[in-house]
Amino acid sequence: MKAAAVYPGKRTIGLVDVDEPKIVLANDVKIRILRVGVCGTDREICSFEYGTPPDGSEFLVLGHESLGEVVEVGPDVSDLKPGDLVVPMVRRPCAHPECLACRSGRQDFCYTGDFTERGIKQRYGFMTELVVDERQYMNHVPSELRDIAILTEPLTIAEKALIEVLQIQQRLPWGCPTPGQSTQYCHKAVVLGAGPVGLLGAMTLVNAGFQTWVYSRDREPSAGASVVTSIGAKYISSQDKSVDRLAAEVGNIDLVYEAVGASQFAFDVLRGLGVNGLFVFTGVPGHNAPVSIDTSLIMRNMVLKNQGLLGSVNAGRDAFEAAIRDLASFNRKWPDAVRSLITGHFPLDQFETPIASHDGIKNVIEIAA
Repeated sequence: MKAAAVYPGKRTIGLVDVDEPKIVLANDVKIRILRVGVCGTDREICSFEYGTPPDGSEFLVLGHESLGEVVEVGPDVSDLKPGDLVVPMVRRPCAHPECLACRSGRQDFCYTGDFTERGIKQRYGFMTELVVDERQYMNHVPSELRDIAILTEPLTIAEKALIEVLQIQQRLPWGCPTPGQSTQYCHKAVVLGAGPVGLLGAMTLVNAGFQTWVYSRDREPSAGASVVTSIGAKYISSQDKSVDRLAAEVGNIDLVYEAVGASQFAFDVLRGLGVNGLFVFTGVPGHNAPVSIDTSLIMRNMVLKNQGLLGSVNAGRDAFEAAIRDLASFNRKWPDAVRSLITGHFPLDQFETPIASHDGIKNVIEIAA
């Protein structure tokens, strides 16, 4: 069968022929891949910045954002059947017995760094026709979400961040006291970036009750700004308003959710974080030139304002389950907005086109109908 792959050693990408996978373990599930999302990670892998093939292979099959349909299950799998929709998880645990995180099924917090990841590190990805994996890494998706379920994996970035934010902010009186209001209605959040991760983060925060602003480079009108306003959030262009003006408009910023991977921009906004605020980094900047930041101001603010900085990467099952649940909520509240995030559809033999392009919001590879 065909698969989209990168050859790091040869510095080439293209279609390859791979063997059809077989059910081997009693808890294996075989899925037909329906769609695979393309993101910045795929582009960086195809620019040979990172990406590691499995041992003994010259190439790495791409793709970690996926939606599949079950075609066969092993004898120990009783809660999935052919025809069910699933979104597989990405990371697999390391083998070290001393890694408490991986031994506890939380490989997203792996201590050793020896985890593997589908389509990224030492495991073939999902940009192919059929995949076999263990049941424990499959997340069942309701059939009514079929056309938007490819957004599950990028949405888990925001979901994991929110789970951690709510846990951390238990350190202080952080409740919203008015009965009948949404849980977070009194809290103000700023999202950095209006790409797919940023827009899904904005949807997550609005859905959770936060008053939400998206701060991004593009001026209105833009596709991202239209999505932001349609879900009840506010859009501000960094070309029109400085960080100081952003902070003045928002007021005390309780949460910044960073989704751009631009370190100078992120640390500039960190200056505007409010009292008791939390700043969540999710982007990974490239190896660019050094940036200029006022470390004394940042340290002073963190101490005197009880602020916290948090880095978040990958996602556990709790975040996948939250993403599927929230996608259903988005679908009820903002059906047009959530569908508008998927802007390009490409067949497998044209996978290089969205890899090379930054057009649109979220491009997907359509592998099966």
